[in-house]
Amino acid sequence: MASATTPRPHLSDEEFARLVELIKEADSVELKLTVPEQEQRATIAALGIDPLDSQIRQAFFFDTPDLTLDKHGVVVRARRVQRKGDDSVVKLRPVVPHELPKRFRRSPGFGVEVDAMPGGFVCSGSMKHAMDSDAVQSVVHGKGSVRKLFSKEQRAFFAAHAPEGIELGDLSVLGPIFVLKVKYSPKDFDRKLVAELWMYPDDSRILELSTKCAPTEAFEVSAEARAYLTEQGVTLSGEQQTKTRTALEFFSERLERTSDG
Repeated sequence: MASATTPRPHLSDEEFARLVELIKEADSVELKLTVPEQEQRATIAALGIDPLDSQIRQAFFFDTPDLTLDKHGVVVRARRVQRKGDDSVVKLRPVVPHELPKRFRRSPGFGVEVDAMPGGFVCSGSMKHAMDSDAVQSVVHGKGSVRKLFSKEQRAFFAAHAPEGIELGDLSVLGPIFVLKVKYSPKDFDRKLVAELWMYPDDSRILELSTKCAPTEAFEVSAEARAYLTEQGVTLSGEQQTKTRTALEFFSERLERTSDG
């Protein structure tokens, strides 16, 4: 996870100043770290994570086969969540918080978050929506339009930022990704941590550790998290991966192979 002392070796002074400004305008900050695949089992053991505490999820993304939305910074996703129900999100990244229309910023379903990881950061705006537990499965099985998974506010947010001519109902289903998520409170760290294991159809995996905090405490929490993970022997210098981009590229390539065949 990025810390108050780690951004400077990786970011220029200008980038670091930009990070500080974005954090001031954000609603929340999520500190993230992805663990190299060869170290995932050791990390899970070192942190005392019990897989039986996992919540099972399925994540589906929606885009054109050539990822036009992704190229314009728009992410459209729906999830099935064990014991919780389904949800969907329309996300735009990067964003400049004060440039977002007030009608979106005032919405209870909208939030601005800075994701910070070793060597990088991104600020995003997300419009979220909760649904019944069978909504996503019904749509991905062809029993309804993708459009029905998104609220009126989400559709307006999508229309404001998606490339002209692309409609929610025209998007391809990219997924699912099988996800195990564990929330836990370490004995030696006074905050909740989240571990997410994303398992891709080619048997590759991404293990992400994260914790959320208020913008005003971001650098303090980051330093504490870095110290805790270092003490547990977790590698902080590995190459960082993005769960969403990896999923989009995997399923886009699969669609391309299918169409070519």
